[in-house]
Amino acid sequence: MATLTAPAPHSLPGFLKRPAARKLLLLALAAAVLVPLAQARWAGGAWPDALTVDLDKPLTDAGAWIIDNRDTHPVFLYGLGHVSNGVVLAVRAVYLTLLAVGWAGVTAIGAAVAWRVAGARLAAGTAAAFLTCGALGMWVPTMQTLALMVVAVAASVAVGALLGLAGGLSARTHRALRPVLDTMQVLPAFAYLLPVVLVFGIGVPAAVLATVVYAAPPMARLTALGLRGADPGVLEAVDSLGATARQRLLTARLPLARKELLLGLNQTIMMALSMAVIASVIGAGGLGDRVYQALASVDVGAALAAGIPIVLLAVVLDRVTAAAGRSGRVPAPARSAWPYALVAAAATALAGWLTSRLEWPEAWVLDIAAPVNRAVGWMTAHLYSGVPVVGGTADWAGHFTTWVLDPLRDGLLWLPWWSVLLAVAALAWLIGTWRTALTAVAAMAAIGVLGVWEPALDTLSQVLAAVAVTLVLGVATAVAAVRGERFEKLLRPVLDVFQTMPQFVYLIPVVALFGVGRAPAVVAAVVYALPAVVRITAQGLRQVDPAALEASRSLGATAWQQLRQVQLPLARPALLLAVNQGVVLVLAVVIIGGLVGGGALGYEVVLGLAQGDLATGLVAGAAIVCLGLMLDRVTQPTERRATKGA
Repeated sequence: MATLTAPAPHSLPGFLKRPAARKLLLLALAAAVLVPLAQARWAGGAWPDALTVDLDKPLTDAGAWIIDNRDTHPVFLYGLGHVSNGVVLAVRAVYLTLLAVGWAGVTAIGAAVAWRVAGARLAAGTAAAFLTCGALGMWVPTMQTLALMVVAVAASVAVGALLGLAGGLSARTHRALRPVLDTMQVLPAFAYLLPVVLVFGIGVPAAVLATVVYAAPPMARLTALGLRGADPGVLEAVDSLGATARQRLLTARLPLARKELLLGLNQTIMMALSMAVIASVIGAGGLGDRVYQALASVDVGAALAAGIPIVLLAVVLDRVTAAAGRSGRVPAPARSAWPYALVAAAATALAGWLTSRLEWPEAWVLDIAAPVNRAVGWMTAHLYSGVPVVGGTADWAGHFTTWVLDPLRDGLLWLPWWSVLLAVAALAWLIGTWRTALTAVAAMAAIGVLGVWEPALDTLSQVLAAVAVTLVLGVATAVAAVRGERFEKLLRPVLDVFQTMPQFVYLIPVVALFGVGRAPAVVAAVVYALPAVVRITAQGLRQVDPAALEASRSLGATAWQQLRQVQLPLARPALLLAVNQGVVLVLAVVIIGGLVGGGALGYEVVLGLAQGDLATGLVAGAAIVCLGLMLDRVTQPTERRATKGA
């Protein structure tokens, strides 16, 4: 019996020989059948009420069950209870050790370690950073935050490295982990703070767990990226020598992935420290609590005094950990003098303990709150409006809202719900497979099922605008950094400040300059997401094969042609990862946008946490995760098997 076979590509009409055209044609045929049926069954442009599910009662009942059984159920007593106690003991042990060493001892030991791994310049910078923390009157809160971050970063690195190892060694595991990592990184901290607090209560364990959930994904993603991008030639040479899978991992894959591992560690530290303020909402204490309390009274100066040590901690940990991975570059004097430096640091700590001068002297504290508050007042008075020619920052925010945000939001809300799903399916299928399209459509449809269709489209309009601005600024900045070594050195501390300064700290200056609304929410998202995009893009551009660049130069290519035709195409994996990180980081700041008038899903998550409403907070948080999953699928091409078509 004859069988039907699909026509060969060369027998098709000219415009159908392209895979994208065939996909769009099939999608158009499916839409021609399904759309009239949907319109006949559920008329109207908004998401049909008949397709929504009310989760208020089951989520409310789940919260009540946790509260009623938290002190008696075996899961809490013999499982989660031991985890909580272990975290508390670890953080307390680190904190008491730091206090016992004293400010002079911590400074001396930190400088000695920095000298050992990178030399005198980093040692001086480390000492200056710790001394600045004391001079700002934040020594004890700094030690509290440092103890919390040591435990949280260690746990985040361990979890992220294990997940990245699994994803890097198995393509199937990598595909399965992608939605898990998306959920961990995109689900707003405010959304899972409430269930975490329900389980662990207010305090350090909940703060550490929330930090691990947020900070582990970058380590996992970059570990997997480094392992999967290992040079096939080197791996083949190792295999030819008869190495086992374990030996191949330890002697080839991990050493080849060193740069990605260090970048993952860097990103984990930055994100863990950026959670310091949010963790203070659930009783973490330390610098984050000082920032939160200062901003509650609209005291920008006091908030900055507590925010600066967070940035300094991030810079010190970043530089020391990065230098520790660069073996062979430590100056010879630093290596030879290391034992003497360590003895001197230990003697300094012992002297402080014997003389009972462990706390920072009050007479050495500098007050920066008053001058900072005066500066903020001047900026508000002179830059907000009335600036000749260019207009004030309030005018810029108004124009951005009128010309960009409003048309995007109104356009998305005007579209019928089925057309949004159709557009998502088309975009996802064009760059991936039918499974990619199905996942993206399912994620978008889940938002409607949860009953938050309109707030989600409002949030989507803000995310699209923020991601577009972030990518334009990020790629341009990364190109400039790669081409200019001096500019890169000046840029690095600026990126550290942007990425580690708690969002709550720069939120009030942003509001003071741009007012309240969706525009300042976009500004906050861009400031937060920009450093990661710049770093990842710059690293991808630097790793382009020098032979390819030399070949293009020998053919007479200009610098712009090299960038457009060689560097950007060859750095495509890193650029796609930068897009992914830009999306998830912008979504992570959606909640902050809800605090400054961004509205939509961010406001609902904050409202749910403030009122203890598990249903409202989790439903809005789940919708944000679905948005992130959809955006990931329409921006990240799917790897295809060579033997199968899409």
